[in-house]
Amino acid sequence: MGAGRPLEGIRVADFTWVWAGPFCTLQLAHLGAEVIRIETASRPCVTRMLPPWLDGKPGINRSGYFNQYNQGKLSLSLDLKQPRAVEIAKELVAQSDIVCENFAAGVMVRFGLGYEVLSQVKPDIIMIAMSGYGASGPEHEYVSYGPAQVPLSGMSSLTGYSGWPPMHVGISYGDPTGGLHGAFAVLAALLYRQRTGKGQFIDLSQQETSIAVLPEGVLAQTMNGEQPPRSGNRDPWMAPHGVFRCAGEQRWVSLAVRNDKEWHRLASAIGNAALADDKRFSSLQARKANEDELEKIITAWTLQHSPEDITEVLQGIEIASFPAFNSQDLSDDPHLNRAGAFVELEHPEVGRLRHIGMPWRMLGTPCAVERPAPCLGQHTDYVMSEILGHSDGEIAELKSAGVLR
Repeated sequence: MGAGRPLEGIRVADFTWVWAGPFCTLQLAHLGAEVIRIETASRPCVTRMLPPWLDGKPGINRSGYFNQYNQGKLSLSLDLKQPRAVEIAKELVAQSDIVCENFAAGVMVRFGLGYEVLSQVKPDIIMIAMSGYGASGPEHEYVSYGPAQVPLSGMSSLTGYSGWPPMHVGISYGDPTGGLHGAFAVLAALLYRQRTGKGQFIDLSQQETSIAVLPEGVLAQTMNGEQPPRSGNRDPWMAPHGVFRCAGEQRWVSLAVRNDKEWHRLASAIGNAALADDKRFSSLQARKANEDELEKIITAWTLQHSPEDITEVLQGIEIASFPAFNSQDLSDDPHLNRAGAFVELEHPEVGRLRHIGMPWRMLGTPCAVERPAPCLGQHTDYVMSEILGHSDGEIAELKSAGVLR
């Protein structure tokens, strides 16, 4: 018999919302933990109210956004504004291994669910707080969303074309970077607890985790005293290097030439072998000095062909190239489908739809997405009765009082 999933038997009390926190607990659910989202209809997670919606019809359980990032989790409906609900939350923590939250610093303390309290409830509990700026420091009380972390981390200063001002990147980087760093930190804390029997509090700053993915920019400043210039898709050590427009509407292809040998092969491929020895382009230094003109020549060729044809030609001569995919391209891609990148599970309200699954495979510890995202409060009765031991009558009374909602 093969080994079970890595976090099988681990329970997570998930107080997170929006993206960063749920992205962290999604990884834990993928690894086999029982993740129980604590949420309430009186203030539902904002992602439950975001499109895309199936057939364009809004609904608290119909958001593709929420249903993507909460696969494999359970939902306990619990209104933490009520004192009895806070006591139930403590009961759940007593039966859990991990507590995750990504509110602004101090919110859980004001709920009466800070680490000092919860470590009394469960001495070996592992708690991670994933606020925008951490639990201490002069900005720790500021409220933050992921998009703000792009300029605050310095990422915007590195993003844009030469001569342009700083630009925002395509996504809210503070959320996924915070979520992935948080999941890794939790795994390290679990290993520490396994060795020592001790829990701990993890104070994560989304701003700091965003800075952590920009080592080249930080090192250029700290070691050389230089602000790296914005250069679009160009690379200091490769040319041509970028994404080029192709034949068709909004069709693009990426390509990267690493050295002079590859440049000679590319020049032949585009039907102009003489370019290889042209003094403007015969060396990396020359190509960088004449990069605007070089890219015009490459674009004149790519505009005559489809991204797929260009990719086939260039990969055939060992030059890195690939089409720029849109969402439909990804969904239809034979490789991704054959590799099992997508999952389709039956959801109570939206039915069987495609979602991105787990981006890793582990031979010794197989993992799989075993359930779709939960409807709000879908597992309240299970958690209250099977995990916390409340009777049907008690559960009904708590629902009537609005504690479980």
